[in-house]
Amino acid sequence: MIYIVEDDRNIQEIELFALKNSGYQAAGFETAKDFFRALSERLPELILLDIMLPDEDGMSILRRLRQRADTQRIPVILVTAKSSELDKVKGLDGGADDYLAKPFGVMELIARVKALLRRSGALEESVLVCGEVTLDGEKRMVSVSGRPVELTYKEFELLRLLMKNCGIVISRDVIMERVWDASFEGETRTIDVHVRTLRQKLGDAGAIIKTIRNVGYMADAAK
Repeated sequence: MIYIVEDDRNIQEIELFALKNSGYQAAGFETAKDFFRALSERLPELILLDIMLPDEDGMSILRRLRQRADTQRIPVILVTAKSSELDKVKGLDGGADDYLAKPFGVMELIARVKALLRRSGALEESVLVCGEVTLDGEKRMVSVSGRPVELTYKEFELLRLLMKNCGIVISRDVIMERVWDASFEGETRTIDVHVRTLRQKLGDAGAIIKTIRNVGYMADAAK
């Protein structure tokens, strides 16, 4: 899913049409309020963010995204009429992953989206290490000090989410969204059971999975 934050309805419709025509799921929002409401329900794979919005500046939205544990790694492309080098530098320094100046061509838009998703996907599949635990996303293998560990699909995805965000607390609702592709709705037992079995399978190394009371879980090698 790709989120578009753009108050110009004509431009938003062009972006939506281009993305859907290229096989992507996409949703558009004209205000920051509607965008953040949607974020609480589902996290996107990429965000197209206009800088000039009626209720909140795009740079302010970008800062908020980069301050949140659940959104700080989501790729963001700034889309704006501001095209000076200084504006681009400010956007990239502020945490944007790419910059697209209006007017732009549909083919360029899709090319930028594909490139950024490819880059973020490659990062996701890299080898992750936390303490004695090593996770190879491409081979879908987990080992503890070189010893292979057999995990179920959901256990692997849960461990990958935590290790990919090592040192960052992941809330229960985000875990449900990312691993089970479902809304939280007060469900806790599913997550807790998987965390418990995951710790057991990792043995002493399972201590990297920390419980953050009333919030969620975090992978951290620190003892």
